[in-house]
Amino acid sequence: MPFQKIQPQKLAEAVDHQIEELILQGILRPGERLPAERDLAERLGVSRPSLREAISSLQDKGLLEKRAGAGIFVTEVLGSAFSNALVTLFASHDRAVADYVNFRRDMEGLAAQRAASCASDTDLKVIDTIFQKMEKAHAAGDDRLEAQLDAEFHLSIMEASHNVVMLHMMRSMFELLQRGVFYNRQAMFDQETTATTMLEQHRAINDALQLRNPQKAREACEVHMDYVAGCLEAQRTREENEIVASLRLSHELGITSSSGTDAS
Repeated sequence: MPFQKIQPQKLAEAVDHQIEELILQGILRPGERLPAERDLAERLGVSRPSLREAISSLQDKGLLEKRAGAGIFVTEVLGSAFSNALVTLFASHDRAVADYVNFRRDMEGLAAQRAASCASDTDLKVIDTIFQKMEKAHAAGDDRLEAQLDAEFHLSIMEASHNVVMLHMMRSMFELLQRGVFYNRQAMFDQETTATTMLEQHRAINDALQLRNPQKAREACEVHMDYVAGCLEAQRTREENEIVASLRLSHELGITSSSGTDAS
């Protein structure tokens, strides 16, 4: 008969599974330090040997890493979503920027739509809390913090959509953005008019989510990303125009210098 005795799950396996689930759901984030061994064992209600066995297993899987004198950390696995060759290719072609923004427009619009439909009240409270921090950072003129919270706001919507594949893909995309592969997000917040407009767009997204209106949430996200695309295109045009203007100036100064030499 095709039956086997049921084996009770080992404590180490249960710990392993719980930590895996926390990483998968995006609750434990890349680079985050786990509590000290004694504290974590007490929280989980397991012995320290069982905890060590679980951590060893997770290290073998590449999900946790031990840093000498610092503790146990969630592995920085985000960068593995893109090869170094592909990252270099992204950074060297303007086309990648436009495609990046379009990809975010589609994915974040869908995530906002899903979040408005299936997010829990706690999910929505997290999103609203981050938005309130953005308001305070904007009022204080803290561009760096506002740019950081901008990323956290969008990622919190991904988390609230409860699609782990979408979440980890977008975390990879934001990791590249933070490394400056696509464009300098903080530079956009350095301009008061742009930063104010973006804050109001984030407000519209948050309002639609809090009202649980899927269509408005998606539309608000799409409007925001269209605005970002427009800002980047305008910036690229300004940079190209400045290059041409600099060439003209150099040429004119060269003519003036040459004329002065001939006259003498």
